[in-house]
Amino acid sequence: MKAQKTTHKLKIQCTESSKHSRRLFLSKSTTVVAGSLLAGVNLSRIHAAQDNTIRLALIGCGGRGGGATGDALSSTTGPTKLVAMADLFEDRIKKSYTGLSKKYGDKVDVPPDRRFTGFDAYRKAIDCLRPGDVMIQATHSAFRPTHLAYAVDKGINVFMEKSFAPDPGGTKDILALVKVAEKKNLKIGCGLMCRHSSARQALIDKIRDGAIGEIQFIRAYRMRGSLELSPFKHDENELLWQIRHPYSFLWVSSAWFIEYLIHQVDECCWIKDSWPVSAEGLGGQSPNSTDCSQNIHAYAIEYTFADGSKAQVNARAMEHCHNDFSTYVHGTKCAAQFSGSGHKPTVHIYKDQRTEQDNITWRPDKEKLSPYQVEWDVLLNAIRKDKHHNELKRAAYTNLASIMGRAAIHSGKIITWDQAMASDFRFCNNVTELTEQSPAPVQADDQGRYPVPVPGKWTEI
Repeated sequence: MKAQKTTHKLKIQCTESSKHSRRLFLSKSTTVVAGSLLAGVNLSRIHAAQDNTIRLALIGCGGRGGGATGDALSSTTGPTKLVAMADLFEDRIKKSYTGLSKKYGDKVDVPPDRRFTGFDAYRKAIDCLRPGDVMIQATHSAFRPTHLAYAVDKGINVFMEKSFAPDPGGTKDILALVKVAEKKNLKIGCGLMCRHSSARQALIDKIRDGAIGEIQFIRAYRMRGSLELSPFKHDENELLWQIRHPYSFLWVSSAWFIEYLIHQVDECCWIKDSWPVSAEGLGGQSPNSTDCSQNIHAYAIEYTFADGSKAQVNARAMEHCHNDFSTYVHGTKCAAQFSGSGHKPTVHIYKDQRTEQDNITWRPDKEKLSPYQVEWDVLLNAIRKDKHHNELKRAAYTNLASIMGRAAIHSGKIITWDQAMASDFRFCNNVTELTEQSPAPVQADDQGRYPVPVPGKWTEI
């Protein structure tokens, strides 16, 4: 659908409670009763043919949320506009709003009374949308299931960034919403953008056609410098401090392993066109580490698929070591590279098993659009043309496969797909009730350090 000029300005009115100041909100109960979603808005006018703008609400205003919003506003599928923003922290909203406004001009229409803070801010921002608009969920994975459920209940389409839940319980919450969203004909895109890479899609077609033979082994790497957390000094709100450092805590955003490795796990499952039946592995911390987070610093996971083939996913966060960011697949005929540094479409087929530059026999056509942009174009096109588009189940399964691998290393045990599917484990059982006065789900010791998984003693499935 081509963009059409809009000759009138949409007036969006949110619930009365959304106009309260953050200070007033903190002084009141955090239980909010949702009011009228579109009070004062002429619905026939909103749905009129001359106004085909898809409106966006950004929930989570960090760099990832700003990037997703930029891709949505850059889409050539038709007009889009950002009309609401929400974050727990006011400074993040201010920074994101300034940057987006400067770059996208009047496509950003978010006056102060549509910029919301607090744990219930997501409700207020979603309430500024009409059914059929899009919530961009770019907060941390602990909050994705809750925010997704609210958007689906309101008939709002969703773009949800990775990762999708920190634990099996949250992942099952997402899976429970798949059929609900389908029944409402909602369109849901999930931030595993490599699935929308034309270069990788071309290699998948080659693999399915037998170009590399039967797949025997996949190996994926995400090895980089250290990611360390300083001690918590017990002089500020511990809950908010943990949310400010999400990749250091398992309950907030799966800690760093899944945040970084979920793409590599997804690539392995895509290549195999199946989900692993089991996972086992090894991991550990850097000697004499001063890291106070819940992270370990090296992961080596061996996934087994139903046909007996293997995928090895390796991760490391240590200084002065060899770094790598790539995925390779080995078949009975030859090998191929599936992905390169920074998720670049570094895609080749080699003459044999040697993965060297002088051994390449096939390359795909150069990508015309970034996968980050394509995933948004596909979602928005599905909304405009009422095409089926729901990536939720696949994303949740990839999330669960990632949790399997992490749990295998943390527990020191073999974890099966059936065990992961049956588990209701949660790192935090009261995410939906958290307020700024809530105690942090995990507590620092006297030295400001947090508990680290110990194989043989740790459970997360």
